[in-house]
Amino acid sequence: MRRAATAGGAGIALALVCALAAPVPGVAAERHGAHDPARAVLPEGDGWGSAAGGVTGGSAADRDHVYTVATRAELAEALADDPGEPRIIRVTGAIDANTAPDGTPLTCDDYATDGYSLDAYLAAYDPDVWGDVEPSGPLEDARVASAARQAERVLLPIGSHTTLIGVGDDARLLGATLDVRGVENVIVRNLTFEDTFDCFPQWDPTDGDTGNWNSEYDSLVLYGAERVWVDHNTFTDGRRPDADQPEYFGRLFQQHDGQLDIVRGTDLVTVSWNEFTEHDKTILLGNSDGASADDRGRLRTTFHHNLFHNVNERAPRVRYGQVDVYNNHFRQDRGARYGYSWGIGIESALVAEHNAFTLPRGPEGTTPDRVLHRWTPGTSVTEGGNWVNGRPVDLLGAYNAANPDAALGDDVGWTPELRPRVDHPLLVPALVRAHAGAGERLWR
Repeated sequence: MRRAATAGGAGIALALVCALAAPVPGVAAERHGAHDPARAVLPEGDGWGSAAGGVTGGSAADRDHVYTVATRAELAEALADDPGEPRIIRVTGAIDANTAPDGTPLTCDDYATDGYSLDAYLAAYDPDVWGDVEPSGPLEDARVASAARQAERVLLPIGSHTTLIGVGDDARLLGATLDVRGVENVIVRNLTFEDTFDCFPQWDPTDGDTGNWNSEYDSLVLYGAERVWVDHNTFTDGRRPDADQPEYFGRLFQQHDGQLDIVRGTDLVTVSWNEFTEHDKTILLGNSDGASADDRGRLRTTFHHNLFHNVNERAPRVRYGQVDVYNNHFRQDRGARYGYSWGIGIESALVAEHNAFTLPRGPEGTTPDRVLHRWTPGTSVTEGGNWVNGRPVDLLGAYNAANPDAALGDDVGWTPELRPRVDHPLLVPALVRAHAGAGERLWR
């Protein structure tokens, strides 16, 4: 037995060396200097994004449509120039979306208007004073008007046939929402999205049993978009972690929404080699049970070789779409908030295979039955080949055993085919650690 174990360990070690040395789809050519990383296209067969013509972004851009930007004003101008023409936008350094046209930094106080202040809002809508109905009246109107002023600065629309790529290891978008809406053929690579925050969250006493603070702005929104590649980015709350935020009315003053939303008829997306870190509501596919007219038969998305580190939920939460989640690493540190990873909603068709989980052990640890969460009765998930803390675990079986009154079915009725490589789950943490996230690796 000891000899067999040693041989097996040697086999895994050899496989790991080979896997780390093997070219990563989408970056091999850049590493060998074959061409500019900004002109890379999604490799053939790499997830749902590669179907129906693939994703080429702005790879065909002529010299007049290649931009290098270092400020919010330059980025907004490049995004707005010559709509529909293939373009490459290279981001250098840190760009703060909360800046005036002249580059002056803007604070929440600069956006506040019509008498809004947080202290006044808290006093007006304290449940002990206001009750359990949604806020209305002058201060809620002032909050909405103030939020609209912030939205003018932080929402940045991306057009069709665009590649937006960070240069080097320090390309950051601070407080920004990239809005990929009603367009096609877009590539977003090598950017750190940090602290996309809402200055003016709304108190909703009807949300849940005790009310909640709800915010706007996701770091990246795909809304009615087609053929999108999201690759080698880092998503983080960074300078404003939820853990440091106060509580009002007994609930976290939540200034962050999601890191990536894929909604309203978006289709054919590949999300690869990214890091999603230190966040609450991480990724949403389909934002309403009532959006069947937009979403049924769409929202086809692949997630592979991503890191989900200390994210509380929605990694992802799925409605309607055929979603392939494989070869990702889900890592939770002891003490980090954790609700679930895979949320199964209405008509969800999630296939989750060959992923690796690193979960805290012991009496206060995280048990495998918590990985799945069922939102809608009668739904299913196809799950298999997933490993937890170095061992194979039947995650669906663990969930169903712990939740017999909310059991999930075991077959969503489709089989993924667009997978360029499938690595053993024991190798996935090292592969993801070596290759995922934003940084200078694409430019070496």
